[in-house]
Amino acid sequence: MKLPKTRNKYCPFCRKHTQHKILQVKKGKPSALTYGSKYRAKLRGKARGMGSQGRYSKPAVTQWKQTGKKASKKSDLKYVCTECKKAHLQKKGKRAKKIEIV
Repeated sequence: MKLPKTRNKYCPFCRKHTQHKILQVKKGKPSALTYGSKYRAKLRGKARGMGSQGRYSKPAVTQWKQTGKKASKKSDLKYVCTECKKAHLQKKGKRAKKIEIV
């Protein structure tokens, strides 16, 4: 998916429509409750023994059917206002294999 470098958008800080620069940002860090991380925590000695183990005390939620990984990830875009220089993230990401800012 090709996107322009700038776009006219509503700025929640200026409270008006202004030109915004589009930047692509990386996704957040991975979850600490995946199977692999729980397994490594057990090897380190965490989530063992009696009493509450905090986030390790609840069983993993499993689905009735395991599905594979999706082929595309949702886009993570940051819009920077050219007037006030403040940034805000997009509300909803669109699925695309590749995002190119032209």
